[in-house]
Amino acid sequence: MKITGVDVGGTHTDIIAFDTASGDIAVHKVPSTPHDHSVGLVDGVSAAVTGAHLDFLAHGTTIATNALLQHDGAPTGLITTAGFRDVLHIARHQRPLHYSIRQQIPWQDQALIQRRHRKVVHERIDARGEVITPLDEDEVRRAAAELADQGVESVVIAFLNSYRNPEHERRAAELVRAVFPSAFVTTSSGVSPQFREYERFTAAAVNGFVGPTVQRYVGRLGSRLADAGLDTELRIMRSNGGAATPRFAAEYPVTLLMSGPAAGVLAGAHVGGACGRENLVTFDVGGTSADIGIVTGRSIMESAPRDTWIAGLPIVVPMIDVHTVGAGGGSVAHVDRGGAFRVGPRSAGAVPGPACYGQGGTEPTVTDANLVLGRLRADRTLAGATALRPEPAIEALRALGEPLGMTPEQTAAGVLTIVNHNMANAIRTRTIQKGKDPRAFTLVAFGGAGPLHAAEVAASLGLPEVLVPRYPGITSAMGLLASDLKYDLLRTMFLLGDDVRGAELDTVFTELTAEARAHLVTDGVAAEDMSFERYADCRYLGQGYELRVPFDDGALDEEAVHRCWKRFHELHAEEYGHAFPDSPIELINIRVIARGRLPKLPAFSVEADPDASTAVVATDPALFTVDGDLRALPTTFYERSKLGAGAVLEGPAVVLQMDSTTVVPPGARAEVLGTGDILIHIGGER
Repeated sequence: MKITGVDVGGTHTDIIAFDTASGDIAVHKVPSTPHDHSVGLVDGVSAAVTGAHLDFLAHGTTIATNALLQHDGAPTGLITTAGFRDVLHIARHQRPLHYSIRQQIPWQDQALIQRRHRKVVHERIDARGEVITPLDEDEVRRAAAELADQGVESVVIAFLNSYRNPEHERRAAELVRAVFPSAFVTTSSGVSPQFREYERFTAAAVNGFVGPTVQRYVGRLGSRLADAGLDTELRIMRSNGGAATPRFAAEYPVTLLMSGPAAGVLAGAHVGGACGRENLVTFDVGGTSADIGIVTGRSIMESAPRDTWIAGLPIVVPMIDVHTVGAGGGSVAHVDRGGAFRVGPRSAGAVPGPACYGQGGTEPTVTDANLVLGRLRADRTLAGATALRPEPAIEALRALGEPLGMTPEQTAAGVLTIVNHNMANAIRTRTIQKGKDPRAFTLVAFGGAGPLHAAEVAASLGLPEVLVPRYPGITSAMGLLASDLKYDLLRTMFLLGDDVRGAELDTVFTELTAEARAHLVTDGVAAEDMSFERYADCRYLGQGYELRVPFDDGALDEEAVHRCWKRFHELHAEEYGHAFPDSPIELINIRVIARGRLPKLPAFSVEADPDASTAVVATDPALFTVDGDLRALPTTFYERSKLGAGAVLEGPAVVLQMDSTTVVPPGARAEVLGTGDILIHIGGER
């Protein structure tokens, strides 16, 4: 069986192809094609699997994210309950900056749905799901006709309390499709069937806003694959760490918003598990940003429903918790108006890129600093194509540093110090600030720039070791081949602890499981490849935030319910540092997570060869800060493809490969594991 993972980024499209029969691996990078990402994807896959039939293709995409961030979606209309036309505008009466009189309010300044495109109809369902006012179907037809005349492409239907009873939304959707058949139709109960009207309405609005763009992309991709002779089973990565069929992805594109970063966290978990590590910080650094994820022995951390914001908007769909900071290889170093030395978040991008690319860029970046310090080599290319030029990098750093009385080398060291602290602070927000001791974690570093900075970032945090995957530059593409089909089904209950009955929950769990099983059957998943997990979202009475608590398998009795309450107290103490055992618990939602097993990338292996001398490329000076002084130290450069299992590298050392560069600083020691991954021992306390 031949399986392929493809992650489309802003600069490069990363491809890994694996033949399960022969064990052959092909790694490929091609330039992304921003005008149509499907072009670069199909060209890259065709080059990677030349002459071979492709059985399975997993794809990570930024198409939905870019449409939202760039506010480049479809003209969208809304049909809602009379009296609730302005829910999306009013939001929660909160301002992003409490005390600023000059600020942008995203949901107002860049509204996804203009007020003239928001139509109201008479209908009402109460909080118990009972119909108070029947749906006025003629008003729905008129609203759909008006929106068609106004030129919208997408129609969102969001009614009050539809999470309790979606009957009116479903009927309205049927009427809209009959009147306006070309419209992309979204219902809020279909996207996010849970309470909190503003968040549910917003998730539906985002789905409608990006929907036509994603739908067209998925259609073009399928056609291009067919035209190229790649008749393959296609799956698209979702924000929750699961894959989806093209049909589902095109219908619910809001679930794709963190597609690429989610794959990176999955890849980190896959690599760490193969190396016997459970507690992991995934550290994915590219040209523009660093993405941070947390994996524990229990699970991959997911975002809380009230903590997930993209483009200033709350997105209440299941999503792996990925924290992003503007720090990457292209981050620009500058002195701000107050005289402070800063790095990022602005990036030089792919064009013109860092000064050392020789494409007209004149501003100093993190990549320029690494080149000037000798950690990147001018006689090697980045990503197999980009030649580096030291002279423009030196000039850019000289122009920045001279007014501060610093040499280009000192300026470069300052750039790395600042960007490393920015990355370390991002990790602190996901570990220390959430009550987790970073010394209990291994840093899994990947992306084009992650292994360049990981050891020094880990040292500043006290993390004892860094794990660098075999192919760090295409690790997110690897993560696509570590996923399963995944569906999250949810029902809001609002039950107090004393009112919860195991038999009642059993009935709802059975209904949700049957619905999830039907999704998997439609996707062609065999019964033996299906699995189901059951959870409850709980909180103490009066709280505004919930915690997800696992439920036992099998029939639920009162003892199983009490075990759930006990787990909730334990999770609350773990998350917040305290619990209230005598306080009543409120069960808000119950959910079923269904998985359908997909083909997986196995753990790699390399032949044992403890002699690292055969992999030495050169020994040249590189600059490192030791005891506060910037020193030129003899540094050994190795070719990674020639390193065998058991090889030990004493810092300072640099490991070179096509897709990334790994730095082992002075005082650190690296070893090549049997999986081909590099483990860097920092020396901190575990």
